[in-house]
Amino acid sequence: MQLTNIHILEATLILETGLHIGGGDSEIHIGGIDNEVIKHPVSGEPYIPGSSLKGKIRSLLEWKSGAVQEAPLGKKEYDNAQSEQQAAAIKQILQLFGISGDTADENFQKEIGHTRVSFWDCPLNRDYVKRLRSDNLPLTEAKSENRSNRIAGTADPRQTERVPAGAQFDFKLTVKQFDGDEETLLDTLLQGLKLLEWDSLGGNGSRGYGKVAFTAITRNGEDISSCFAAIQPFAK
Repeated sequence: MQLTNIHILEATLILETGLHIGGGDSEIHIGGIDNEVIKHPVSGEPYIPGSSLKGKIRSLLEWKSGAVQEAPLGKKEYDNAQSEQQAAAIKQILQLFGISGDTADENFQKEIGHTRVSFWDCPLNRDYVKRLRSDNLPLTEAKSENRSNRIAGTADPRQTERVPAGAQFDFKLTVKQFDGDEETLLDTLLQGLKLLEWDSLGGNGSRGYGKVAFTAITRNGEDISSCFAAIQPFAK
């Protein structure tokens, strides 16, 4: 297996609605926000972890394949695929996102090869930050909500921190290409990005959080925005 290329996908990720990706703050602040967003430990600015993007896009592609289960797909699901089309979809997911290191079948490991896609953490776009700083605007917002007790008829107020709609992040990922890889591997990944636009990122997606859009998307410096806009993941 020979590495023949590394493709670079870059875009501006724009929030169409507020985004909450939790920061795991275990401290309780009296009168403060209940659920804080994840922030860079040095700058204190919110960012989108590459792991959040990778996990959500892989999950969406696994749902689309029709073979989704509680754990990530692996050799067992590939062997038990219900059709050649489903087997091909599972294989591409495994090639892009990787398989478990404890997969015993060495031949299958060689067939799948190394994980192709690497997601970068997405920082806030510097021009966007400068505009907010110049206008003395905050980088996050506090969204007040009530959790209702339908039996007692009471409401439990809480505040969730969000990155507000309109925020812009610098999105980047790389895709390794090995000899023998199918050209459709990159197409499958772009379908995953489109599915993310149609679904949501982060928590509380069913309540309208985490709607995102990719703009100015490029592959190896070449604009592919029109091609990306035309993608229909469920087209026959």
